[in-house]
Amino acid sequence: MTQLTRADLDRLPSYVPGRSMPGAIKLASNEVPFGPLPGVVEAITAAATDTHRYPDMGVVALREKIAAHCEVDPERVATGCGSVAMAEHLARTTCVPGDEILYSWRSFEAYPIIAATTGAVSVQVPNTPLHGHDLDAMVAAITDRTRMILVCNPNNPTGTSCRTKELDAFLDAVGERVLVVLDEAYREFVTDRTVPDGVERYLDRPNVVVLRTLSKAWGLAGLRAGYIVASPEVAATVRKVITPFSTSSLAQAAALAALDQPEEMARRAAIVISERARVLAGVRRFLPDAPESQANFVWLPLGDGSAAFAAACEAERVIVRPFQGDGVRVTIGTPDENDAFLAAMEKALAV
Repeated sequence: MTQLTRADLDRLPSYVPGRSMPGAIKLASNEVPFGPLPGVVEAITAAATDTHRYPDMGVVALREKIAAHCEVDPERVATGCGSVAMAEHLARTTCVPGDEILYSWRSFEAYPIIAATTGAVSVQVPNTPLHGHDLDAMVAAITDRTRMILVCNPNNPTGTSCRTKELDAFLDAVGERVLVVLDEAYREFVTDRTVPDGVERYLDRPNVVVLRTLSKAWGLAGLRAGYIVASPEVAATVRKVITPFSTSSLAQAAALAALDQPEEMARRAAIVISERARVLAGVRRFLPDAPESQANFVWLPLGDGSAAFAAACEAERVIVRPFQGDGVRVTIGTPDENDAFLAAMEKALAV
């Protein structure tokens, strides 16, 4: 039979979402457990009456709201169907087939898919033994074909972070020829003051783009609203290639309502942060080398035992996310959900 699709994509792994199971506690997808922020459901309900109309393709009101939230000019903002889509658009605006996209590994599992579907070559630089980005090795891996570098900070799935001093040095070493994307999907959960806010610190560098999402701390995972903050030139180019109307009218309405609730978002994030410390302390009773996390999840470096551990948790009706050969990512849930995970973990790891 004639091959009708690209043969190189046959070898590409599919994106694996966190599993769900009826009646089980789901700690596999980095969702927040508290429901939509106040006003969001009402905004969606009101917007639903106009779903026979196209949304604002320019996403003007939301871009202005995000710009005000980030204290930047709206011309620096572009929005789309989640931060993953924005990363895809950035790859399309920087790479032609044969160009290279460089990133740490293990990092966000969508990165290899984004590179392959763009026709770019993935250059994966192994994480350090402490499960973080090896920025020096990443600099050494840059070639004249490198067009984009993805730095997930905090890193998904390990929760580790790059600090200001090392990231400053990294950006100086990269120079201005390569686009550097700081993927800050978990920024709202960062408490370490040595982890830089990319919007505050790096927007004077024209080759730096900050990627953010409203899916995590802002509670809009089911509606897909992500954005970039970049130089006006890069943001304008990205807006050219975004799929028309990809930020739906419901997503725009919900995002506008959510961004009206920064205090409530911060209150909920603080609960997650407190629970993160408690869960990590419990994990370290069995796995002392579990890394510090600045995200809404913790990383269990279980290596080849990851799948078996996830299966043992599932037997206790707790769903976690294994990355076979590397480790297990566990989302921070409610206190009761976290208690259930800790009990399942103790049963699985106690000897």
